[in-house]
Amino acid sequence: MKHLFFVFAFTLFSGTIFSQEIQSLFNGENLNGWTKHGTEYWYVEDGELVCESGPEAKYGYLSTNKPYKDFILNLDFKLESNGNSGVFIRSHVGGEDGTTIRGWQVEVAPPNLHTGGIYESTVGGRGWIIKPEPEDEKNLNPTDWNHMKIEARGNEVTTWLNGKKMVHLNDEKIGAARGSIALQIHSGGGIKVRWKNIEIQELE
Repeated sequence: MKHLFFVFAFTLFSGTIFSQEIQSLFNGENLNGWTKHGTEYWYVEDGELVCESGPEAKYGYLSTNKPYKDFILNLDFKLESNGNSGVFIRSHVGGEDGTTIRGWQVEVAPPNLHTGGIYESTVGGRGWIIKPEPEDEKNLNPTDWNHMKIEARGNEVTTWLNGKKMVHLNDEKIGAARGSIALQIHSGGGIKVRWKNIEIQELE
């Protein structure tokens, strides 16, 4: 019995070391905990976070005030119009216009435009690093809610869309970084995307 107690205590203690509780990043009421970058629209409607193209039709970002390195991120998104967007990890937003981003984007986009793939937007970066297999593109629901999961652990990043693994990447450059989670709205206008249930579990 004593042996079982110590096994249980060690397991419980180890769990507190290597992972933390799941935290909500969006409270359904306002943009507390986030910073807006650019002139595109970010607002809350019916308990959902909405990004929408503004009159300048430029890039826009909404980044967490807190940086993250190793984590599991879960969120839901719905493409209402066009939907060219994305979820940046370990990112930094700045520059003269406030919308220059350094980091890695997990793509959110219309059908067959590689949702779940990873794109490097760092200035002078590599562009597409990895795309989903063509047969996996069908995992996207273009007219209803989708669930995305992103796990970033050291050099490794894995993405899932609606329960299906999309890509797995081992990359030292990503592994060396730490930064904000940032939602993107693409330039060009005519874009509207809804987000909800944005939750993160930090890993240690």
